[in-house]
Amino acid sequence: MSETPTPPLYMRRAGFGPDPELETLRDGQGIGRVSTPFGIDAWLVTRYADVRTVLSDPERFSNAVGIDFVPSDTKMSKEEIAALRAGNMLALDPPEHTRLRRTLTPEFTIRRMHRLEPRITRIVEEHLDAMERAGSPADLVSSFALPIPSLVICELLGVPYADREDFQRRSSKMLDVASPFEERLAAQMESRAYIGELVARARVDPGEELLGTLVREHGDDLTTHELVGIGTLLLLAGHETTSNMLGLGTLALLRHPDQLELLRKEPERIDAAVEELLRWLSIVHSGTAKMTTAEVEIAGQVIGPGELVVCALPAANRDAGFLPDPETLDITRGAPGHLAFGHGVHHCLGAPLARLEMRIAFPALLERFPGLRAVEPEAHFRSFSVVYGLTSLPVAW
Repeated sequence: MSETPTPPLYMRRAGFGPDPELETLRDGQGIGRVSTPFGIDAWLVTRYADVRTVLSDPERFSNAVGIDFVPSDTKMSKEEIAALRAGNMLALDPPEHTRLRRTLTPEFTIRRMHRLEPRITRIVEEHLDAMERAGSPADLVSSFALPIPSLVICELLGVPYADREDFQRRSSKMLDVASPFEERLAAQMESRAYIGELVARARVDPGEELLGTLVREHGDDLTTHELVGIGTLLLLAGHETTSNMLGLGTLALLRHPDQLELLRKEPERIDAAVEELLRWLSIVHSGTAKMTTAEVEIAGQVIGPGELVVCALPAANRDAGFLPDPETLDITRGAPGHLAFGHGVHHCLGAPLARLEMRIAFPALLERFPGLRAVEPEAHFRSFSVVYGLTSLPVAW
């Protein structure tokens, strides 16, 4: 009988919060050595101030230098690995990262997002209508939390929503660190091949969607590999993160009825509530691992060049050095400065879209179903996923 694998320390959770061992490390030394799914050890940075330092300094903490996280026995050429990295801004440093991000930033401005607000509102209402028609109980993940961000990012990118089952399956596999590397790589290659077909069509007939806009306005500056990488990353991040925030955030509110009631009575608090849920849940465990390019000192620890560094975002966002009473979910404070979207040059490009979707979806859900409640006492967490969340959330009303 095989043993159940254990996630690396920075991915371990205790319900909504980080693992107690992670909290002990943060409140003690602040930094320690941990194993990673990449087969090499890393320095784990846990305190808020230290995590900000790492994320603020792409020159000394590189996303691109030093290592491709591909096992040595994997039969991939350097050219194939380079093609796999192309367009993936999480695997790049400035100035390459800056060049790609500059092409995308206009598409994710707050002003551009506000144009999407009526359409997102309709998508949310349509899914609430469908839930109401189907009747209680329902799985909030499959009927609400997952399809809404998926449909939004599909429309934004120009990806057929009819293909959602396939790309959601591939996304789950790519983010599952318990799966063998070969399976995760195969899912990534499938995803890139799928996006490659959409890019090829866009090059022939560019539409008004994001892929078409990139081809039309930057087609001479971006290679096909880069366009594929951009599309793959945005599709993956665009539905996985927000969907898990909607599911896990709803459960967090249901488990904190005082906060739920306050938001119901004072819906104008939604912006602050979204920020606090982002901080308190921190569904992205660590972001991308970094490689030191020079000798650095973090939390009193001297680290030489060529060392892997991982940041524990949930621990940092619950650091008493960041804000008082960090373990308490308090939607009145809004948690300015949290690290749920990262920090620095790699701060999440899609943050305005994610905030908008949550700002629309949470109040609409609570207003439609005043008696919303979780059916089961135990939550179904995604323990081995790079993005934390729920596999399902049975609810009734």
